[in-house]
Amino acid sequence: MNGLDGLDSFDGVKCVVWDLDGTLWDDIAVETPTDELPTPRPEMLAAVDALAARGVLSSVASRSAPAVLDRLAAARPELRERFLAPQVSWQDKSESLRRIAEDLGIAVAALLLVDDSPYERAEVEALLPGVRTLAPEDVPALLAAFEGVEVTPESRERVRRYRTEETRRAEGERFQGTREEFLRWCDMRLTIGAATPDEIPRALELAARTHRLNSSGLTPGRLRELAAAPGHELYTARMADRFGAYGVIGAALVDRAAPAVWSVPLLALSCRVAGRGAAAAFLFRLLERARAAGAEEFRVTLRPTDANLEMRVLLRQAGLRRVDDTTPTPDAAVLGRPLHGDLPAPPPWLHVSDREEADA
Repeated sequence: MNGLDGLDSFDGVKCVVWDLDGTLWDDIAVETPTDELPTPRPEMLAAVDALAARGVLSSVASRSAPAVLDRLAAARPELRERFLAPQVSWQDKSESLRRIAEDLGIAVAALLLVDDSPYERAEVEALLPGVRTLAPEDVPALLAAFEGVEVTPESRERVRRYRTEETRRAEGERFQGTREEFLRWCDMRLTIGAATPDEIPRALELAARTHRLNSSGLTPGRLRELAAAPGHELYTARMADRFGAYGVIGAALVDRAAPAVWSVPLLALSCRVAGRGAAAAFLFRLLERARAAGAEEFRVTLRPTDANLEMRVLLRQAGLRRVDDTTPTPDAAVLGRPLHGDLPAPPPWLHVSDREEADA
């Protein structure tokens, strides 16, 4: 999506990727007569900081010599720290964006490229159709599009948490041992409980922004409406490890209208915890809580998409299968399983507890 098309719909943008030469700064870094880097444009730095305050990450994709990134880290660390998973090389911009998305653990379509080159924007649009692109002069309109959007405490902390995630990844690469040994060493702790009032905005944010680990794509408005309705409960999951707190990483809406059945119209988790067992641990704990509450069956509404294959696999691994007597909408299905017998256990490296226990 090029130019100003769709500027009223940037809810899915999680990271803005900035070109360097001609965008973040005026000159071409490799053509400067000394090792000194060009001076960044103040309005672009202000935009990066304004986006960070609203929970939007920034990265770099520049077709230039990789040494430019080393010079940036050495000469201007305060500038380098603004950008997560930067890519500076002679590879195509589309490939750089793919790597950024992979490193950040987000969908490629959650990226937006700001680049002064019409060619580079066209190359990205052609090879990554879901990625939006803008010219530098469109940045004020981009910022305006985020005005008025509710900013949760989780959003304000997002950039810091992604920096912490870079530290986790670096430690994992240095760790001498197996992947499971590293996860145990991280000392991950997951706490689950009924959502507090201050957690509801974050739950709504997860419903809107999470795609890989989202069961139904329930809209924030509908989630807010159902959470306030009689017979419904909203649960959240928080996680922390030796590096720091992740904050609220999961939300589940439970419909308890039928005493013998726990129905979950929405299960959503942050992609930041993908691959660590948190999604499975959250789901498995909900199964345990449902049985403890006297339920005999557990059901989840699933709306299959191109993005949520990971969620679909998780539900199947938890023993949920299609329930034929319910058809919520033409594009959704209900998966269920009985709660008698053995229930799946969380990964051994995760300490899982109910929030009521943690607060006791």
